[in-house]
Amino acid sequence: MASKKTIKIRAKREKRVRGKIAGTQEKPRLSVFRSDRHIYAQAINDVQGTTLATASTLSKDLTQKIKGKKKIEIAKEVGKLIATRLQTLGVDKIVFDRGRFLYHGRVKALADGARENGLKF
Repeated sequence: MASKKTIKIRAKREKRVRGKIAGTQEKPRLSVFRSDRHIYAQAINDVQGTTLATASTLSKDLTQKIKGKKKIEIAKEVGKLIATRLQTLGVDKIVFDRGRFLYHGRVKALADGARENGLKF
């Protein structure tokens, strides 16, 4: 379990990253959260405070695709899924929000998967 000091540091880092970016209807914020097992992505319109699209490793569209794959490959599939869902809504540009996570590993793989399917950051 994380200590109180660690939790404060994480919150400070997340606030610093989130304070510099905001999403709109035309260019939503793509927020990423990763846990030890799963990775989640959601496109958020900060002006209205609504979520436009979501994708995660728990999505029913991905359960058969991700069996037996490594975490980075799974994150790339989640990125591709969120990109296709946003393109059906007519969104092709986003603002990437890595949250408190460093831009490498699974977070970077998710971003690369989204770029491969046509999203522009």
